[in-house]
Formats: sequence, structure tokens, C-alpha cells
Amino acid sequence: MRMTMDIEQAKIINQKSKIKNLPWRWILVIAILAFAALLPLLTNNSSTLNLLFLIYLFVTLSQSWNILAGFAGQISLGHAAFFGIGALVMRMLWFNGMFFLLALVAAGLVAALFALLIGIPTFRLRGVYFSIGTLALAEALRITVGNVFSNITTMPAEMIAAYDLTERYYLALGVALVTMLTTFFLLRSRVSLGLFAIREDEDAAQATGVRLLRHKLFASGVSSFFAGLAGAVFAYHQVSYYPAAPFAGNWSFDPLLITFVGGVGTLIGPVLGALFFVLVREQLALALGNLNIIIFGILFIVVVLALPGGLMDVWEKFKTRLAKSK
Repeated sequence: MRMTMDIEQAKIINQKSKIKNLPWRWILVIAILAFAALLPLLTNNSSTLNLLFLIYLFVTLSQSWNILAGFAGQISLGHAAFFGIGALVMRMLWFNGMFFLLALVAAGLVAALFALLIGIPTFRLRGVYFSIGTLALAEALRITVGNVFSNITTMPAEMIAAYDLTERYYLALGVALVTMLTTFFLLRSRVSLGLFAIREDEDAAQATGVRLLRHKLFASGVSSFFAGLAGAVFAYHQVSYYPAAPFAGNWSFDPLLITFVGGVGTLIGPVLGALFFVLVREQLALALGNLNIIIFGILFIVVVLALPGGLMDVWEKFKTRLAKSK
């Protein structure tokens, strides 16, 4: 009996030691996630929930763009194509009776499949030609969808009656967490080494045995899957919109701006960028009206010029100074 008690006490002491030695950054992450999970229980303010929903949506979309451009060095200007496909597939399947979570996953898979199909010819292009090609693709899809589906898409009356903003909030939060976790493990995998090699120098990467097309297709598939999920979340949230709206250029350029502001090729950069982008843009819109676009554009240029590494650069400099002061 005495030995059993000693073993139990040792286990408790060991658990307390693990908690005590837990890195402060993980404690901060857990605290933020706990707050985000409990927030709908603490407030019914729809403006707050919608604002945070938008942040989560942009975290997913920006991180998906970051996987392709920040890790693999393939600067896409047509991310709206996969966002729009996700929204279109989600709306079609969900309205036809499929459970919304299944429709969500299907939307991401269709977007990824489309990316793989068009990736074989488009990845033959390099640099600015690849960027222009992706932009042309997204624009062609926007025009085509606008012509084929010209009427506004609206939720049926029974869905509007059962609309629950809290459910949409948790869905956006969950998808953002899955995106971040996938990126976290991707950065710690061997595949990321090949992606980083391609980003730095494609010819040198190929000379060292990196299979360019395979790695690019992998990055494109993962990136487009999460872009499709983001589009599906958007479609599940919006009561009505024109089907061509998710294919608009802002869904390509907003994640690019967010990632550059936060820090290209980093894990946390898109999160910081999304917070900055949404909160500052909303405040400028309230204060300045239509002038907010011009002011925000100037602010973006200042941030990029002053901080080429984005907001993550500020954090790295702070850590360096803190280490030197010890």
C-alpha cells in the first residue's frame, strides 16, 4: 500500500513538473485558444463574433497562400480560384442535402484536385510568368461563373430561420486551427526541406535531387485544399451573395498582403497579418469611410518598407535584444 502511494505521489510530482516546465509560448497559445473557445459563451455580440470570424477566415486563407508562396516560392496571384471553387462546391452540395461538414471537406478536395490538374501545365512557367498565369486563370473562372450562375445565391428560408452565428464562429475557428496544425507539422517534415530548396533556387534544388514538379504539386494541393475550406466556410456563413463574388481579385490579393505584413514563410506570420489587416482595416473604414483603402494602402507600403520580414521581424529583433540584455 505504501509503495502504491509513493508511486502515485511520484506521478503527481512529475505531472506538476511538466506543467511548470511548459514553455511560456505554449501557455500563451493555450490561453488564447481557451479564450477563443469560451468567447461565444461570454458575449452574444454579433459584431464581435463576425469580426473574429473574419480573422479566422483570413488566417486559413493566408496560411494556405503562405504554404505555396512562402514555403515553395511560387507566388500565386490567382488564389481566388480555389477559394471560389470551395464556396461554389460547398453551396451546391449543402443546398442539395449533404451534411455541411461533409460538404466542407468535399469542397476542399475538389479545390485541391483542380489545383493538381492545372498545376502540371502552369508549373512549367516560372517567376512572373507563373504569377500572371494564375491571375489569368482566376479571372477566367470569375467571368465564367458570373455568366453561368448569374443569379444571386440565397439560403432557403428554413436555413435562414435556423441560422446560428456561433456555429459559424466555431467552424471558422476549427478550420483555422487545423490549417495551423497542418502547417506546423509540415514545417517539421522532410518535405519542407525540398520546398525551401525550391524557394531559394530551383536549379540548385533540382541538381541536388529535389523533384521539382512533385514538390510543387504537393504544395499546391495542400495550399488549395485549405483555400477551398476557407471558401466553404465563407459560403456557409453568408446568407446571400453572387456566385462570382468569391472569385473576385480581393480574395487573391488580401492573403498576399496579410502574409507579407505578418511575415512570409513563417508559421505565425499569417496570424499576425490577419489580426493587423482586419482590425486596422475595420477601424479605418469606420473612421474614414471610402478613404480607408488609400490610407491602408499607404500604411501597408510603410510596413513592408520598414519591416521587410513583416511583423515577425519585430518579434525576432525583440527576442535578440532581450537575449543580449541578460
